[in-house]
Amino acid sequence: MTTADVQIAVIGGSGLYSLFGPDENSNEAEKHRIETPYGPTAVTIGELGGRRTAFLTRHGVDHSVAPHLINYRANIWALASLGVRVILSSSAVGGVSPDYPPGTLVLTDQFIDRTHGRADTFYDQGSVQHLAAADPFAPELHDIAVAALNGSDIKPAGTCVVIQGPRFSTRAESLWFRAAGAHTINMTMYPEVPLAAELNIDTVNLSFVTDSDAGLTPQPGEVDEDAVSHSLVLERLAAAQPRIVAAIETIVRAIPADYLPRESIAPDEVRAVLARPIS
Repeated sequence: MTTADVQIAVIGGSGLYSLFGPDENSNEAEKHRIETPYGPTAVTIGELGGRRTAFLTRHGVDHSVAPHLINYRANIWALASLGVRVILSSSAVGGVSPDYPPGTLVLTDQFIDRTHGRADTFYDQGSVQHLAAADPFAPELHDIAVAALNGSDIKPAGTCVVIQGPRFSTRAESLWFRAAGAHTINMTMYPEVPLAAELNIDTVNLSFVTDSDAGLTPQPGEVDEDAVSHSLVLERLAAAQPRIVAAIETIVRAIPADYLPRESIAPDEVRAVLARPIS
């Protein structure tokens, strides 16, 4: 198997550190270290849903990289260099709305960025490009995912507020995010999603609600057994992993082989980014 022309990629969030099961360490799946202008990243290429698929983990296989320290540009550049057109990202999220309780699968369609200081564009040298971001997740790809999971117990849309991390929210912040229109909360969708769009890669996001963030009970001192903790998140993700992977595979199978992503940035500008010298 070569790294050439891999059109679909999956980015695994917390709890999803392998994708190809027992075959991940066999000759059927290949592990690659890809050098980029932003540093190296590790990608595994295998088969999922009958399609050649690239897989990388945001936080590393041992969950050693904090959300604000992830090398997002290296990850996205590496996938673009393989020919990836579509990224299916998985995310662990908290539910800040009672309509998105723990155990819910969500196909996110909007985000609110509350991060700071992250390297969030490829166009910081030589060329200024203004990305249109009204629909950060490709609507056509989102519709494909919704149709593929039709009949499953999912939320077909949702707005996620992306916080800096690695700390979780205060109770006041959690209530504020809900009042602002957010349904879920996460630490990694930004700048991953717009960076992909800057290289003309479409994204679709599948989120799993692990907790109720700071708790949906407004009074201090009241106990919410679903309030977020790192151990609770990992415990619920481990239990839900077969369901998450099955949903990812279903979406991968549904993506047409001739799917063409949106042209958000002029192709010549994208080629110039991909031609930058390796660091």
